[in-house]
Amino acid sequence: MEEMNQLLSMGFSEEWAARALAATGGKSILKATEWILNHTQNSSSTHSNPNPNPNPNPNSASPPTPFQPRLDRFFHSQSKLSSPSSQSQDQHQSKEEESLPRKRPKQQDDEKSPPSPLPPHEPLAERMRPGTVGEVVGQDHLLANNSLLGSAIDSNRLPSIILWGPPGTGKTSLARAIANSSSSSYRFVSLSAVTCGVKDIRDAVEDARRLVKSKNKPKRTVLFVDEVHRFNKSQQDSFLPVIEDGSVVFIGATTENPSFHLITPLLSRCKVLTLKPLSPNHVSTLLKRAISDNERGLSRGVTGMRRIEVDDEAIQLLSSHCDGDARVALNALETSATTASARDTALVRVTVADAKEALQCKHVAYDKDGEEHYNIISALHKSMRGSDADAAIYWLARMLEGGEEPLYIARRLIRFASEDVGLADPSALTQAVACYQACHFLGMPECNVNLAQCVAYLALAPKSVSVYRAIEAAQKVVRESVGQNEGVPLHLRNAPTKLMKQLGYGKGYIYPPDNPSSLSQSYLPLSLQGCKFLHFPDQRGASSR
Repeated sequence: MEEMNQLLSMGFSEEWAARALAATGGKSILKATEWILNHTQNSSSTHSNPNPNPNPNPNSASPPTPFQPRLDRFFHSQSKLSSPSSQSQDQHQSKEEESLPRKRPKQQDDEKSPPSPLPPHEPLAERMRPGTVGEVVGQDHLLANNSLLGSAIDSNRLPSIILWGPPGTGKTSLARAIANSSSSSYRFVSLSAVTCGVKDIRDAVEDARRLVKSKNKPKRTVLFVDEVHRFNKSQQDSFLPVIEDGSVVFIGATTENPSFHLITPLLSRCKVLTLKPLSPNHVSTLLKRAISDNERGLSRGVTGMRRIEVDDEAIQLLSSHCDGDARVALNALETSATTASARDTALVRVTVADAKEALQCKHVAYDKDGEEHYNIISALHKSMRGSDADAAIYWLARMLEGGEEPLYIARRLIRFASEDVGLADPSALTQAVACYQACHFLGMPECNVNLAQCVAYLALAPKSVSVYRAIEAAQKVVRESVGQNEGVPLHLRNAPTKLMKQLGYGKGYIYPPDNPSSLSQSYLPLSLQGCKFLHFPDQRGASSR
């Protein structure tokens, strides 16, 4: 019987379904469902038993409870003829309930209870930022008592500055420490050029101006902008008026040379302060501070808050292999402690093996598009020019380990072969071009030996800059010539047509293969007769080793 099957599929027992169909005539599922619900409610109101029994005889077997969690929605959708969208929503909810376990007590309470907060995962380098300038390590030349910053903090008159230094030297930490070490008349606002735009700057400036004009407790704002070199010219221009009128104390941080990446008007309004890379001793001090600090330090990030010990060899390794970057060292220390804690012992002991695993390889400070790129290629060029093959190979290794493109280095070697070796050893150019082709064919890491061979050859080759000086002098004459450059003398011009011959093109030209002894012919314009550009051999520019 179809009606019976539908009631059974709804979760009712066979006895309740049969009784309902018999009472309602067996023609309507809706009426049968209403009959079951009415009799269940009446039974529940009559008896306090959670399992209602329509039979008043306690000794008789009571039928199973007809209640099912899907029944109300089924009954609601049938009686009120809900819209198709609500029907699809009810079906979706019904499918979700079907996927749940049959018996799940306190389901509603579970849904309302908020999720438990996740444990903090702030990196160790962020937790250990210094609170005041007294905690800053490694920048004593900026924080001495008679220094610009030291005097400004003591007098409570902070200037607008640009902090320029390699990553991990403490630019952001120093800016925050400066604001914290000053009196309460300053408010610190931090922005990043990576994530903010001109609108964010304007909002910060407007807040700063309102705070300065406040009648209760006026405060000046220290506006710190990290990675300020990422702003374009128009974005940097937006800082100029607020720095000019003193609405904010501007502190910018950059890893790039301000001369190349910041506009001149901004530099004229700010003092550029250079941060130095941290020495291994400075990094070691920071690591030991993180180990001993129980509130912010290493123990906070280790599961179970177990006691932590770090071997001196591990500290020494981290300090000497981070290349002056405190962030790299601190985060590697935390990774080392995490690795050590996985051994599930009462004492977390960080060994040198854990430190090596955390570092993986030595951190090399090198930026293929930044200042260090140009600094090292300059050192390589000057080492070869000075015929120091050892130094040249070292700087080559620095570039390769920093990830420099080998074809870029090979192009610079081709230039060096003509500029600094030149006519003293013409085969140097052949060597350099062959090196470029080898790098093109092989790529890294196999082409490193090709580059090293060419660098050593160029460093040990005799040197002559006569060609370089000759072309420089000739180009200077062309640039500085008064008026229009002279035309080509007629006897040097080609005369492929009859008209040109009639005009005197090529007239009087002496063909050197037929007249090898003739030296009277001139090849320069009339005003440059006797001018000498190439001096070879040149005792001033030639050297050998």
